[in-house]
Amino acid sequence: MPRPIEALIHVPAIAHNLARARHLAPDSKVWAVVKANAYGHGIANTFEAVRSADGIALLDFAEAKLLRELGWRGPILLLEGCFEPRDLELCSRLKLWHTVHCEQQIDWLAMHKTHEPHRVFLKLNSGMNRLGFGPQAFRAAWTRLNALPQVDEISLMTHFSDADAQRLGQCGIAEQLSVFEKVAADLPGERSLSNSAATLRHNSRVRSDWVRAGIMTYGGVPDFPEHDQAFWDLRPAMTLRSKIIAVQHLQPGDTVGYGSSFTAERPMRIGVVACGYADGYPRHCPSGTPVLVDGKRSGTVGRVSMDMLAVDLSGLPQTGFGSEVTLWGQGPKGALLSIDEVALAGKTIGYELMCALAPRVPVTVQHAD
Repeated sequence: MPRPIEALIHVPAIAHNLARARHLAPDSKVWAVVKANAYGHGIANTFEAVRSADGIALLDFAEAKLLRELGWRGPILLLEGCFEPRDLELCSRLKLWHTVHCEQQIDWLAMHKTHEPHRVFLKLNSGMNRLGFGPQAFRAAWTRLNALPQVDEISLMTHFSDADAQRLGQCGIAEQLSVFEKVAADLPGERSLSNSAATLRHNSRVRSDWVRAGIMTYGGVPDFPEHDQAFWDLRPAMTLRSKIIAVQHLQPGDTVGYGSSFTAERPMRIGVVACGYADGYPRHCPSGTPVLVDGKRSGTVGRVSMDMLAVDLSGLPQTGFGSEVTLWGQGPKGALLSIDEVALAGKTIGYELMCALAPRVPVTVQHAD
């Protein structure tokens, strides 16, 4: 039989989470962001739910091509735009909208020969300092684009760096929103401002023709632990589960795993689980990282190995060999373990855990609750 580890992708959860984005931003259209292979969930796996969005946003041309092959005929937005001049031919062929964030991309458009002008999203660097034209250069970039016959409609966008918290001692979006409003106030075109955090926390404050539902599409909470999935009414779209393949009985002084990083202080019963860092479970998660064993909470014991980790069964007498272990997501009998809680224990974020799911883990797509 195959190794018992498995990832479940919950299609109804994704549909629910996108509906939440619509509810929170009723006057906006919704981009479902599927970059990084739908945050590790798989574009083909999630397409049934993602197609309920108004548009799909991503980075990779191969993923855009896959979406067209799956039958998506709506807008696709390249969030980082083109990487070289010939990419514009692919944009024309696949009918892609694309971000323009630097002068080189405008130069490429000016030289591009096309029968159909392009829909572009001009990006303002309002303070994130990754991509985009600075406030002093933004209007000149808009003027250049507007003069090109290769360009049709110009939309405007920016990205908030701290929508999930504070920025410079005030509301996380206040400064960047002010920069955008001053620079773009009288420019025509649709706006795309809100990421997941802004959609959840600032939907009444930000006017956005398009909201970009990224992590919230998959049930991740950008402002965890201040808020959790229940607070925002989001549902986990990925479950990672396995089984106990061995049981060990410890006496005080016994150690567990490489480096003997855990020493038993009392008699203990531990279960060895078929899951390790080669499956995408973070090696740096410490002892006590939460898990569910047959739907009941427990914690890890010792260092995570390549293929295995250990969990504490001492307070769970009904568990043992063959018991189901939920590493994150939906457990038995309605139990839930947030991926964000696991990530917090490992001093990382749920985004990373989703994207790190290893190719060797079998994936099952669930189309019904």
